[in-house]
Amino acid sequence: MSVTDIAPLELSLKYTFKNIEFIQEALRHSSFVNEQNDFSLTNNERLEFLGDSVLGLIISHLLMIRFPEMNEGDLSKMRAAIVNETQLADVAQDLSLGSYLMLGKGETLAHGYEKKSILADTLEAVLAAIYLDGGIDSVSRVIETLFAERVNSLALKLIKKDFKSRLQERAQFRFKMIPCYEVISEDGPSHDKTFTVRMTVGSDISTEGTGKSKKEAEQDAAEKGLTQIAAD
Repeated sequence: MSVTDIAPLELSLKYTFKNIEFIQEALRHSSFVNEQNDFSLTNNERLEFLGDSVLGLIISHLLMIRFPEMNEGDLSKMRAAIVNETQLADVAQDLSLGSYLMLGKGETLAHGYEKKSILADTLEAVLAAIYLDGGIDSVSRVIETLFAERVNSLALKLIKKDFKSRLQERAQFRFKMIPCYEVISEDGPSHDKTFTVRMTVGSDISTEGTGKSKKEAEQDAAEKGLTQIAAD
C-alpha cells in the first residue's frame, strides 16, 4: 500500500502521515500477516491496544470540557455509549476503512471488511497510528472531528433518559419527598397508543407528560418538573 493508495483516507481523516509505516501497520489484520512469508510484518493488534487507551483519554477529556456539571458516573455512562464497538464501527464505515484493510483470503471471503469488530479494532489502530506519527494534539483534533456529533447527540439522549433520577434527587433535597407518577389517560389504538402521565411532588409540583410509552411519558413529565423547580 503506497502513499497514493491512502490519500483518500488521509483526506477523510484530515491528517497526512509523515511516516506511512504507521498507517500501513494499522491496516494490516492478523489474518493477512499470517498468510505472508515476511516475518518482519506486524499486524495491527498492538496499535489497537494503544488506540483504545488514546481514544478513551481524548473522549473523557472532551466530555469533561463540554459537560462541566456532570459527575463521574454520568461521564462514565456517556463515554461507554460513545466508545463501543457499534459506534466505532459506524465511524469506520463513514471513513470507508473496510476498503483499505489488508485481510487474509479467508477473512476476505467472509466479508471481514464489513464486520463490526474488525472495523472497530482497525479504527482504534488508525488512531494509535496518528498518535505515534503526529502526537497527542494531532490525534485529539482527529478524534474531536470524528466524534463531535456523536458526543453531542448521545450525551443529550443520556441526559434526557435520566430526567426521572435527576428530579428525584432534586425533590428529595428540596421537598424531602419523592415524585409520584400516575397514568391519567391512554389514547389511540392498542398498537399506537399515546400515554399521558401526571407527576406530582406533594402539593408543590405538578406536571403532565406524554409519550408513546409510560416510561417516555414519565420522562417528559419529569423534565417539565425539573423546569418548574428551576423556575421557582
